[in-house]
This record gives sequence, structure tokens and C-alpha cells, in this order.
Amino acid sequence: MDKNTWIGFLLIAGIIVGFSMLNRPSKEQLAERQRVQDSINLARMAAAEAQRISDSLQFVAGTNQVQKEEVSAETKQERIKAAYGSFAPAAQGEENFVTLANEHLRLTLSTLGGVIERAELLDYHASGDSVNPLCLFRGDEASFGLTLITANNRILQTANLYFTPVPSEEPNKAVLRLPTTSEDAWLDFVYEISDNYMVHLALEPHNMHTELAQNVNSLELQWRQLIPQQEQGRKFEERYAQLQYMLVGGDMETLSESKDDNAKESARVKWIGYKDQFFSTVLIADDAFASSQFQSSVQGKYSGYIKQYTTHTSVPFDLTGKNPTGFRFYLGPNHYHTLKAYDDGVEKENRLYLNKLVPLGWKIVSWINTALVIPMFDLFTGWGLHIGIVILLMTLVIKLIILPFVFVSYKSSAKMRVLKPQIDAINEKYPAEKMQERQQATMQLYQQAGVSPMSGCLPMLFQFPVLMAMFWFLPTAIELRGKSLFWADDLSTYDAVFHWGFNLPLIGDHLSLFCLLMTVCNIAYTYITMQSQATDPNMKFMKYMMYAMPLMFLFIFNDYAAGLSYYYLVSLFFTILQTMIFRWTLNDEKMLAEMEANKKKKAGKPKSGFMERLEKMQREQQHLAREQAKAAQKRR
Repeated sequence: MDKNTWIGFLLIAGIIVGFSMLNRPSKEQLAERQRVQDSINLARMAAAEAQRISDSLQFVAGTNQVQKEEVSAETKQERIKAAYGSFAPAAQGEENFVTLANEHLRLTLSTLGGVIERAELLDYHASGDSVNPLCLFRGDEASFGLTLITANNRILQTANLYFTPVPSEEPNKAVLRLPTTSEDAWLDFVYEISDNYMVHLALEPHNMHTELAQNVNSLELQWRQLIPQQEQGRKFEERYAQLQYMLVGGDMETLSESKDDNAKESARVKWIGYKDQFFSTVLIADDAFASSQFQSSVQGKYSGYIKQYTTHTSVPFDLTGKNPTGFRFYLGPNHYHTLKAYDDGVEKENRLYLNKLVPLGWKIVSWINTALVIPMFDLFTGWGLHIGIVILLMTLVIKLIILPFVFVSYKSSAKMRVLKPQIDAINEKYPAEKMQERQQATMQLYQQAGVSPMSGCLPMLFQFPVLMAMFWFLPTAIELRGKSLFWADDLSTYDAVFHWGFNLPLIGDHLSLFCLLMTVCNIAYTYITMQSQATDPNMKFMKYMMYAMPLMFLFIFNDYAAGLSYYYLVSLFFTILQTMIFRWTLNDEKMLAEMEANKKKKAGKPKSGFMERLEKMQREQQHLAREQAKAAQKRR
């Protein structure tokens, strides 16, 4: 090999070595990889152990009468002890239930796994059921378990073990005990329900250092839950059903609401929320969750469920019991004030920020909801008014707030309409080939008449955030759930007056009346607006497009909450009324006279700095255009 070949090999080797050194993981990354690998190995060992125990018990139990007779009770107990070790007393039992309740929440605890088997919200009902309380989950719809490593390295799942209820003198507390072969060693699951929707779960070990592996300082946790369809509109409910989790420090992350999704989180997590449109099950750590894995999967349309959420994570665990591991379950509505109240009087670094479960829109509009819309809604509902009147009053107040902006916008449009004959004259004087001269003359006319083309657009920008704030607030306001208005039985979902039993493209399987009325009102408003504006005869296509937009809203909002369509209907009615009042109060001849007077006043005055800069820019562009034309002629 020649010299150049050797140099090439050396350079390649240097690049490979350098790349390897730059991409070498840090000590923290190596430790995290090892922890994840250990968790995977632990899960595999748990699965293998569970299968081994199942096979062993199946062998013990037998599949026919002959096997049952051959295997003595003593042999059966020996095999159970070999499989479960000191937790053999918890391997067999009968599933019993313990009820824990307050005025808002009723829980059914199961001795199999020591878990919440059923959670019912006594203040709410499922859609179409006005008798039974709303059930967040029941039976196999949810599972919650911890992985235990015994002193003889057996891997057990608490979900498969039987707990024993321990009598409690406190009516709001229930104790489920996981027994062992030692009378002086056990693990208690202590449930305590507060006076609202919060439930505290404490893991209290007693002498468990003799029963569990000495190196245990954390427990692997598995939590799964199916989210049943609670509302009439599945499509809309899916849009708000999400798995969300809050990192320690206040940053919230979410999984996709429209497709299957998963995430791995190495940062510490404060709480994990299994969220539906109006209700949530939230698991909150007293300390934090570490190295979590989340999964969200969309369920079939006819399954009766919206999503399935799964979490694999770990929590710290002290064998001595000096630092008991604790959780809190929030099992309740996505009500802004209820969730925000958990942070009242709490220092900033310890706040939960559960109110972020209520979607209030982007930052540019969420502050409008928290500072204006929600306080106003609370004020009117506090007067005991019907929800339809509340939305009507809110619409009126919002219209009064933005009235000055709307008036400025309408007046600007009116001035442009009055000046149209003069603008047409300018267009005739300067053909399309002299576009710069046309623009200069038009801008000079606007300045002399005291008209700013932007004055009609800027006020609309101020209105848009308010409209978007209501767009986010009303569909997620649980206060609208189950509230009726006219023909609509539930303002939180669509008010179908026609059902045809099959899906049509764009519109679905129904027609919502409030949405239809809103569309008709929007077309009427478009007609009134078009009549009051000067339009170019050559732009008839744009005129038809203005009428096409309201028709598009019919398809867009047909699945939306009836309360939102009702708000837009009332808002459009007030807008038409405002437009009629503006038209009666503004006189075109008077405005034209005022603008002519302004032209005379400004005729002898020097031009503004902005106009001088604009004209200078236009002259430079004209000069550049002439130079380019001359250069082109020379090339020819």
C-alpha cells in the first residue's frame, strides 16, 4: 500500500474513534440504561414467576377428579408455600368488598389486590341515565398493582394476592392488610377518603425487612384503566380524552388524543392523569414517580370505551416503615375551581396544578378565560339563573366590551365605501401598468380624508382572542353537562333533531338544530354586510365565497356542544343588531362632507413622516423599474 492509502486508513480510524468518544454516554445515562434494563428484567421475571405459580397451582388443583384425589391438601400447601414463600397466606382466599364513601364519592375496595374495584361519582350521571351515579370504572376496567421481591427472591404481584380487611374506628378510613406467615409482619394498604374527591393511599409496612429482599428501596407500579364512553358524542369525547402527566416543577406533558401513543419519561413525575372529557382519574405521588413509561390506545368505535391508558413506573419504598410510601387518587370532575382549590394556600413549589386538566386554550386566550370568562360565568350562575340566560348575559357583556372596536371597524368600512367613487376615478386615471402611481394616489387620498385601511382590521384582531376563549371554554365547562335549553336536553353535546342512522361525509349521522340556526343567522349577517359594502363587479366569485363560509360552519360545528352553537347564534344576533344600529347612526353624506373638509384642511399642510417615507420608497422603486427597463432595451 502506498502512503496515501495509509493516511486514508488512519483518518478513517481517527474519525471512528473520535465519533465513538463524542457519542459515549455519560455516567447518568449509563445508570439510567441499567435501571431500565433492570426494570425490563424484573418485569420478565415477574411474568415468568406468575406463569410458574399459575402452572404450579393448576397442577395442584388438577383438571379432573382423579388428580384432585391424588394431590393431598398437605402437598398443595407445600407447593403454595414454595411458590409464595412467606406470603403463602395471601395466595388463596375469597374476594370480599369494603365500601368507603362521602357525600360526593363512593368507593368499593376489593380484598383481591387491595385495590379500588369501583369508583362512583354521586353528583353526576352517565349520559341518558338519570338514576344511577356515574361510574368511572368497575371490575376489570382498571387494575393497580405493585411488584414485591421476597427474601427468597420470589417475585409477586400484589394484584394477585388476597388482603384481609382490618376493622377501623374511623368511618372515612379502610385498612386492607397483606398477611405473611409471621404474625408480626404485614403490609397495610390504608385508604382514607377526604370530604371531596380526593382519596389517600398509604403503604405502611410492619417488619417487612424480614420478608422482602434487603436491597429493595423502590417498588415497581403497574396501573391500567379503560375509559368508558360517558357522553353522547363519541367523536367530541375522544378529542378531550388524553393521558397527561405533570413533571416535578410544573411542566405538563400529554399523549396524543387522536391515535395510539406512548412515551418514556426519565424525569420525576408528580402526577399522572387518566382524563376524559369531563372526568379524570389522577394518581398523585406524595414524593414522585421515577422512570415512567406511558401508553395510550384508542378503543374501537363499538367497544363502549374511548381509550385505554397504561403506566409502568416506580416509587420509593422504605422497608422499615419510617418513611411510608403514599399516593393520592383524584376521582372526580374536570371542574376548574374544584381542581384549583387543591393549590389554595400551598407554596408554589408544592402546587399540583390539577386545574391544567381543564383545557382553556392557548396562552393568548387562556388568560381571558381565567380573568374574564370564568369569573363572569360564576357570577351569573351564582344568581341562580338558567344556563341559557347565563350564556345570553355573557354574550351581551362580551359584545359591550368589544363594542368600541366593532364600531371603529364598521366606521372604517363605511368610509372606504363612501370613498369608492374617488378610488375608482384614480384607478381609471392610472392603468394597471402604473400600479405604483395608483397606490401613491390612493394612499394620498386616504391621508387627506383621514382614513386608515388598517383601522378596519386591527379591531378584529382584538375580538378574535375573546371569540376563541369562548370556543375553548363552553365545550369543556362541566356546568353545561346535563343542562337543557328548549329542545336540547344536554348543552354539553350536540342537539340532534334529525337522525338518519348512517354516516354521511362531512356531516355525520345527524343534524343539530342550534348549529343549523347559527348557520342561517350567519348567512343573514353575511348578506347584510355585503349590502353595506362596496364590491367590485369583477370580483363576483369572492362574493359567493363569503356565503360559502357560513355553510362550512354547518359541517364543522354539527358535532360541537349545543351550548357553543347557542352562544354563536346569540352573538350573531347581537352583531346583526349592532350593524343595524351603526347603519342608522352613521350618515354617508355626512361622513363624505367630513372627509372633504379634512382634505381641505390637510391640502396646505406638510405630509407626515410616514407618507414622505412611503413616497420616497415608491419613487425609488419607480426609478429602479425605469433603469431595469432601459437595461432590457439595450440588451435587445
